[in-house]
Amino acid sequence: MNQRTWYKEAIVYQIYPRSFKDSNGDGVGDLRGVIQKLDYINSLGVDAVWLNPIYKSPNDDGGYDISDYLSIQPEFGTMQDFDELLLELHQRGLKLIMDLVLNHSSDEHPWFIESKKSKTNPYRDFYFWKQGKENAPPNNWPSFFGGSAWQLDETTGEYYLHLFSKKQPDLNWENAALRAEVYKLMEFWLKKGVDGLRLDVISAISKRTDFPNTDTLDFNETIRKYYSNGPRLKEFIAETRSKVLDQFPHVMTVGEGPGITPQNALDYLHEEDGLNMIFHFGHMFMDQGAGGRFDPIAWTMKDFKQVFKTWDDAFKKQGWGSIFLGNHDFARMVSRWGNDGVHWQKSSKLLITLLLSMRGTTFVFQGDEIGMTNTTLHSIAESKDIETQNGWLDAKRRGESEAEFLKKANYSGRDNARTPMQWTAMEDGGFSSGNPWMPLNKNTTKINVAQQESDNTSILSYFKEMAYLKKNNHALTYGSYQLLEVEDDRIFAYYRQEEKEKFMVVLNFSNESLNFPIAHKATKVIGNYDDVSAILRPWEALIYKF
Repeated sequence: MNQRTWYKEAIVYQIYPRSFKDSNGDGVGDLRGVIQKLDYINSLGVDAVWLNPIYKSPNDDGGYDISDYLSIQPEFGTMQDFDELLLELHQRGLKLIMDLVLNHSSDEHPWFIESKKSKTNPYRDFYFWKQGKENAPPNNWPSFFGGSAWQLDETTGEYYLHLFSKKQPDLNWENAALRAEVYKLMEFWLKKGVDGLRLDVISAISKRTDFPNTDTLDFNETIRKYYSNGPRLKEFIAETRSKVLDQFPHVMTVGEGPGITPQNALDYLHEEDGLNMIFHFGHMFMDQGAGGRFDPIAWTMKDFKQVFKTWDDAFKKQGWGSIFLGNHDFARMVSRWGNDGVHWQKSSKLLITLLLSMRGTTFVFQGDEIGMTNTTLHSIAESKDIETQNGWLDAKRRGESEAEFLKKANYSGRDNARTPMQWTAMEDGGFSSGNPWMPLNKNTTKINVAQQESDNTSILSYFKEMAYLKKNNHALTYGSYQLLEVEDDRIFAYYRQEEKEKFMVVLNFSNESLNFPIAHKATKVIGNYDDVSAILRPWEALIYKF
């Protein structure tokens, strides 16, 4: 049976540093801004902070293109600021999870600058270089960010692989010398006292090195079959454990796993030589068609519930799951899964109830605790995201109009999650005294921390209550999960039980009032309506204890 440990019981608060709090008026959030807000973070009842990448980077892809793994991005501050942040977190009993990108580097990293100089350079094999075929790339692999995953480099006339931006060449984990360098940089941060590592696209560090053509037009299928779950993946993770992680037994690892399936997930999670946890994307990709992010398709509540059940079943005996409904790579939680109009407050609270009552470690993205919503781009020029900009180039080639594409980008684009945090009702949202790097959402006057902190019926107050409930009832962390009402396309209901402690969670994912029988002898412990009703009201969330 799963053993008990801090990371399973943790609520993790994710910070996108660029958009959290700017301390020096340059319009960019920074580490000192995070330090200024630590008492706020602590007041939420969370246990750990996950920081998106803060390393030196040309910022082609929001810092996920690292040019120096051992330095802090100057606009975020200094290593001294980092050390102070870590100390201040630990003094408040909070842990720090760092985001490490080990699948690719920036093309401005010294390794790549050397690698492209000549075919015989000692760093050549730190990356994947291939001859083209008949004036075309080595194969037909598409990039996550549109176009080919191969880029021709004039110096040697060969192509290099980049599953993401052309400024993010993939690292060749087949090379033992590269792996040794990676282990050194991991050790650097762990020796500082970091408590956890979130390993970006870790599922792709072992690839099909025969580089066959993909035989499918479904992008998510290509990820599963060719980019992820490669032949040496278990070996690479096991080596990372033995060479680095086992020296730091208190450290938690969570792998980001596009392409991971419930069938192969446990390959990543062996207790002796695997990771502690993974992020899967079963629910996050369910509204994407064959074309990926900008090819939206309808989803059903039945499918949504099935994803949670399937993954809970996968982790029943071994491994551990993570529960999240949004992050820096997806639309805002309430705009995507809830109703960000009439039922904005109720549906935000409902989603918080789901997040904090499921089995698995809860990850909440900055601003979701106050119900921040999607933004609206009025032109592609307003987008700050390479994926949206490149997606538009592809759409234009297909003959789509800008208005058509904007509709999709405003539904699912990454800009939605990256607007600055809304601290106050002022125009700048209390984020920066300067010109913010990205415009704030227009609704900051209505949705902000200051307003909700003084309102005990607010989404923020409800988040704190739910966090307290989860913390004080072990069944909501370790208890068994039993889905009820499988067929109903509006109600999500389930039991959580540990020995004699039993809860029932009932969520109405609709704008309608519905009948739902509640067993007698159950007491309501929390809900997003103040009073008790004989019927389930729109977006009502209830937790009963037996």
